[in-house]
Amino acid sequence: MSARIEPMNDDYSAHLGPLAQLVADQNVTEVMVVGGRDVYVEVQGRLVLTPVTFNSEQELLDIIRFIVESVGRRIDAQNPICDARLPDGSRVHVAIPPVAVDGPLLNIRKFVRGPLHMHDLIRLGSCSESALGFLEACVMARANVLVSGGTSSGKTTLLNVLSGYIPSGERIVTIEDAAELQLQQRHVARLESHPASRDGTPEITIRDLVISSLRMRPDRLILGEVRGPEALDMLQAMNTGHDGSMTTLHANRARDALARIETLVMMAGYDLVPRAIRSQIASAFNVVIHLERMRDGSRKVVQISEITGMEDDVISMQDIFRFTRTGIDSDGRVLGGFATATLRPRILDRLTDLGLEMPPEIARVFPAPIQRAQ
Repeated sequence: MSARIEPMNDDYSAHLGPLAQLVADQNVTEVMVVGGRDVYVEVQGRLVLTPVTFNSEQELLDIIRFIVESVGRRIDAQNPICDARLPDGSRVHVAIPPVAVDGPLLNIRKFVRGPLHMHDLIRLGSCSESALGFLEACVMARANVLVSGGTSSGKTTLLNVLSGYIPSGERIVTIEDAAELQLQQRHVARLESHPASRDGTPEITIRDLVISSLRMRPDRLILGEVRGPEALDMLQAMNTGHDGSMTTLHANRARDALARIETLVMMAGYDLVPRAIRSQIASAFNVVIHLERMRDGSRKVVQISEITGMEDDVISMQDIFRFTRTGIDSDGRVLGGFATATLRPRILDRLTDLGLEMPPEIARVFPAPIQRAQ
């Protein structure tokens, strides 16, 4: 596995103090410490207040500093916010005074080793078999894919699933703020941003890494999350031969994701007119996948749309799959189903052009058009 995640040893766990038991609990997906007073956890998508306490605020600060310094970063009054990760890949975000008004804040997003396969997501009801079959076809056809959704909606998990369909013979370059992707292929070049350090080492931004990655002869780029001016460099890469690339973005709806990309491109500082940016977005991305975390804590793919071009100044899209809620059962679970469009997606024609066989899950839904004799 390319991620090379290491388990935490007993010595490391001991430095986590009262949080060690929560980090080790397989049912806990996130740990949230509020000012050293309260410790909440997420279990099956729901927040639960735990009885875990600290002897003092200083004990919590010591744990925070240990985590941050163990990955070569620092946290102090001059640098009160920091992202880090545990040895097992769990993502950590901390904030301390003066920005954290009521005491230190600590979030640990647990590293989830699965589900990493299509059938796991189907079993959990996150997506339908035909919808994931379509996404497999998109990866095989080298579509550029944008995965959008809110916080903790399952974007990285889905990105991991999609990456599993990339042929092993291709060179993949991944770019992340904190390395989370679990690619199964061997030929993976992994890049991670880094803040400025005390010894004078300059900051390495996501944008720096995107520019650098283009000199590494990638067959595909996977950008863990786009959230700044690197959006412009990503669009340029997708429009200049790096087909089959993927990224994620925080957004409330699929249409909002495209608008946010436009805003991020403007942050690059160039005097670009909106229509030119939208045209670049429309030609760069082929498919937008939107996820939501439901009220019952489940994560679902709620919309898969294909970008079909421009109509006047608007990026045109057509829905391929959409999840429709129908109600709530007696256990509080969200009920619904995945509706399929009647129009055959254009991206599937690229599979034929590449001489590739269509996945059976989607071949039944969108059969190949009948070839008429000349």
